[in-house]
Amino acid sequence: MLRVAIPNKGILSESAVAMLREAGYQTRRDTQELHLVDEVNDIEFFYLRPRDIATYVGSGSLDVGLTGLDLLMDSESEAEEIADLGFGASTFRFAAPIDSGFNDPSQLEGKRLATAYPTLIENYLAKLNVNCDIIKLDGAVESAVKLGVADAVADVVSTGNTLRKAGLAIFGPTILTSTARLISAPGKASDANGLLMRLKGVLVAREYVIIDYDCPKKVLEAATKITPGIESPTISPMADLDWVAVRSLVPAIQMNQIMDELYAAGARAILVSAIHAARI
Repeated sequence: MLRVAIPNKGILSESAVAMLREAGYQTRRDTQELHLVDEVNDIEFFYLRPRDIATYVGSGSLDVGLTGLDLLMDSESEAEEIADLGFGASTFRFAAPIDSGFNDPSQLEGKRLATAYPTLIENYLAKLNVNCDIIKLDGAVESAVKLGVADAVADVVSTGNTLRKAGLAIFGPTILTSTARLISAPGKASDANGLLMRLKGVLVAREYVIIDYDCPKKVLEAATKITPGIESPTISPMADLDWVAVRSLVPAIQMNQIMDELYAAGARAILVSAIHAARI
């Protein structure tokens, strides 16, 4: 039975549970539930603190886990990254008081820097040959400067509103853009093939839609350039020998633009259908 670690709270947890449910796995009904056995799919889920998942998987205590790239890098775990799952995006940036004069990481030399990701930041600054006093905090990093604990911070940024309210401004390049990753214990990546296939199916189902349309043969080449599909479109004969029926996958985000282009090219009866599951 495959033993899988899932974040027990936060945005990563919500998105991971939703993805697993779409992939056909049993998921917990109560957020207080920390262990679940899905006997039908021969898989066992352990709901753990997001920060601990890479450690459990890297040690081999669990076979597979879903966690953020940021947490994986900060843990220095021996867990192996299998796939980018695309959700839980976050950006890491440096920030300091607006009037501090900081505009480059090199200015952190000899300064105090507060962060909840000390190993990730230490490794990043080491590549820049910058030495500073890194102060580890578990949360509310943006308060560190006001409270006199640090001269600057390194933290997760989405809109930047939290930092601005604390009187801080972002400076320097992006430290890291993180998303959720599927990871495995050392040498165990192949054990996750079944799980990975299902999760990839969910990603495809979310990213693509099926488009069907009737197309005059004389414009078929132009139409199929608009809808090339993943492998190639399916083309079927119709009762009218001058027309064919075409089915293809197209990116959901481009759906309406593609429909407009097909209609302009001469296609008719253009229909779009959602995908609930896929294997590509």
